[in-house]
This record gives sequence, C-alpha cells and structure tokens, in this order.
Amino acid sequence: MTWTFLLVALIKVILICVVFALVLGALLTWVERRMSALIQDRLGPNRAQIGGVRAWGLLHPIADMLKAFTKEDFVPAGANRAMFFLAPALALAPVLISFAVIPFGPGPWFTIAALDSGMLFILAVGGFGIYGVALGGWASNNNFGLLGALRGAAQMISYEITMGLNLVGVFAVFGTLSLSQMVLAQGELLWGWLPKWGVVVQPVGFLLFLVASMAENKRAPFDLPEGESEIIGYFAEFSSMRFATFFLTEFVEVVLISSIAATVFFGGWQIPWVDPQGVAGGWMTLLQVGTFVGKVLILCWLQMLIRWTLPRFRYDQLMNLGWKILLPLSLANILVTAVVLAFIG
Repeated sequence: MTWTFLLVALIKVILICVVFALVLGALLTWVERRMSALIQDRLGPNRAQIGGVRAWGLLHPIADMLKAFTKEDFVPAGANRAMFFLAPALALAPVLISFAVIPFGPGPWFTIAALDSGMLFILAVGGFGIYGVALGGWASNNNFGLLGALRGAAQMISYEITMGLNLVGVFAVFGTLSLSQMVLAQGELLWGWLPKWGVVVQPVGFLLFLVASMAENKRAPFDLPEGESEIIGYFAEFSSMRFATFFLTEFVEVVLISSIAATVFFGGWQIPWVDPQGVAGGWMTLLQVGTFVGKVLILCWLQMLIRWTLPRFRYDQLMNLGWKILLPLSLANILVTAVVLAFIG
C-alpha cells in the first residue's frame, strides 16, 4: 500500500508540477511575445524552425531552452558560490510546491495533498520565494544586483501582505481554509440561480488580489526590480540555466496565480449548475478538469494583456499603491465582509 501511495503521488507531481506548471510556463514565454507582437502590429516569434516548419513560433521556447543549456555558466569572482548556486532553486521551488494543494478536479485523485489548511500552506511556502531574490542579488557580489535584490524583497514583502489579506474575506464567507472544500462550497446557488463563486461574494477582494499578486510576482507594470531603465536586476550576474530558472519562475508563478484565482474566486473545477458535488464521474470528471484548466488559461491571458497594456510604475508609486491604497482597501474589505456576515447571521 505504501509503494502504491508513493507511486500515485509521484505521478501526480509529474503531471501537475512538470507537465502542467513547467510546460505551461514555458509556453507563456511564447504567448507573451505573440501578444506583444499583436498589440504592436508586428509579426512576433517566427524564426525558429525544424525542417522548414515554424509552427507559428511555437518552437521558440524549445530554442530558448537549448540556448540556455549551451550558454557559458559564469560565476563572478568573489561570489558566495553556495548561495549563488542555490538562489535560483529557492526562487522556483516554492512556486512548484504550492501546486501541491491546488484541486484540479473533484475528489482526492486530482490533488497532490488535500490539506485542510491549503491556503495557509500556499501563503507560507510562497513566502520563501523572497529568499531566492534576496540571496541571488547578495551572493553575486554585485552592487547593482544587491540593490535590485533589496528592491525586489521590499516589493514582495509589501504586496504579499495585501495578497494574503484579500483572501481573508473568502475564508470568512466559505468558512474553510481547505481549497477542496472551498470549491465544493462554490457549487451552491444564490437565490436559486447565481453560482456562489468567490468573485460574486468578494468582487473587490478578487480585484485587489489580482493586482497584489501580479506586483508580488514582479511582473509589468510592477517590474521595478528588473526594469532595464531603472536598474540592473538581482539576476545581473546569472547566466545559462541559472538565469533561465529565474526567468521561468515568473511565468510559472503566473500559472500559480491563475490557479489560485480560479480555485478561490471562479469555482475551481465547478461547471455552473452541473454536478456541484463532483460525483458524476466518467466524462463529466474529465470535463470538470478541462473547465479548471480553461479558467487558468483565461486568467493567464488576462495577466499577459495587463502586462502589455500598462506602463511601468515609478518605485515611489509602487510603494504608495501597496501601502497607502491596496492595504487600506483590503482591511476595509475585511471589515465590510465581517459586518455583512454578522448582520446576515
């Protein structure tokens, strides 16, 4: 029984963390280039080919991977070699580990670890990503890299607080920290016809969560720690697969943010008015898993659209937005939610 359990867990890890998260993150590098080309009236990625087949530029992520593997792996003089080697892994590992509690479908088969405190697990593990950024800049023995690391760590800490607070209202409404139970609770109907999704009962919380999570991920328009016009980023001295790991981490985190938002605010694998308890099985279960993946893809597309629509903030604007606007709004949202729940109760 133990070996069977371990084998099933290993298969889940490979399918969710590798096939879904890493492959989709790599494909998002193509989506980002393609979307920017469409917005700017350009052709976009179209050079990489195999036997004359270009496949609309889909071969570019493969070419990027091959280039990263074959580039020189440079370690600067005076660098802390142990921390320099460890920093990219510390950035990527928490993102991949967070997928362990995401329910991709009904029942235990579609979750690596169905923890009762799944959302707290994501917030706790996600906080370790700050160490990858901070150590990456410090260990490289580069003043510009260190300054970029300080900016990155300050930004991640600032917006991680707001990101967590915007989930408190959802916890209060559904009365659980388990993501699987939260998805089941969103199968209920309000007034007999409206799905009780998180975005319906917490629309302000969703908007604030999306903004805070994008800023915590250091994606444009919040990419100050790595903006070329502002400063050389925390990864200034990294090359080869170490730089590629930092680069890929941001795209995998886009997938993670979309997965969390789809689970907490958009019903997860729930299909409105169809099998809310997830007991039908068969083709219906496959359709529910496909529905969850579809929601994740739509939210990934939304983040890419925002990334290529808005200009970059100044650093003072970034911090003012986090501490003086988003944080008070998050606290106000919690207060209003508590008052409404007390009144209803």
